[in-house]
Amino acid sequence: MARGGASEKREVASDRDRHLGAQCGPCVLVTRPEPDALATTALLRARGFHPLTAPMLRIVPLAARLPPADRLQAVLAGSLNAVRTLPASHRDLPLLAVGDATAEEARRQGFRAVHSASGDAAALAALAARILEPAGNPLLLPTRPGEGLRLAADLRLRGFRVLRRVTYDAVPVPVLSFEAEAALREGRVAAVLFFSASAARVFARVVRKRGLEGQLARVEAIAISNAVASGLTGLAFRRIRSAPRPNQDSVLALLAASCDFQGRGKGLG
Repeated sequence: MARGGASEKREVASDRDRHLGAQCGPCVLVTRPEPDALATTALLRARGFHPLTAPMLRIVPLAARLPPADRLQAVLAGSLNAVRTLPASHRDLPLLAVGDATAEEARRQGFRAVHSASGDAAALAALAARILEPAGNPLLLPTRPGEGLRLAADLRLRGFRVLRRVTYDAVPVPVLSFEAEAALREGRVAAVLFFSASAARVFARVVRKRGLEGQLARVEAIAISNAVASGLTGLAFRRIRSAPRPNQDSVLALLAASCDFQGRGKGLG
């Protein structure tokens, strides 16, 4: 009885998703961690897509001993999560953000002097070189384990003192959500969106483990950058595309402009 009930629930869920997909347009998997996945799915839904969240990472804040704010010149933020882990005591410092979305998040968190590099880590280092003083106080670089090393090295070559602190981690989620896996198995997924190389690598591992590689032949992968797309090497997607600029707007524009989606959905431009 219990087994039949579970099977019946799966059939109902699949019928529901098929109905929603027919109503809302192409099905798109969003691999971002929460809470950012929620914001992306809202934008996709407004543009006529049927988004399903499939977070491949879970963000975990970590305790870190930060230098006092009065001994720092500025904060460098390479991600939204780096901003979110900073305490109120450091919000009077100038903050240099890697991109516009990170800059917006910094303002929401209460930072007042916010500058955006509107690019990648190299652009962030160049921005620091333009507006900060190498001979001044050190720069604080909050990051996750294993990241920020190249940026810190670049800045040190430019004469800055950089204090890199690990303030959060991104823990792999080793499974797809039930709805996301069902949509892939049934051939209902049109595209998968990737916003980090870590998420791309976890997705690749999960797909191989679950025997889903053969379901990707009709699916398009859209990555926020070439570096992120590199995490998908070896997966037989129909096509892997990289956004021309490393931000969400470029990812969504690329999705909308895809020839597969021309004329499908509402307000795709």
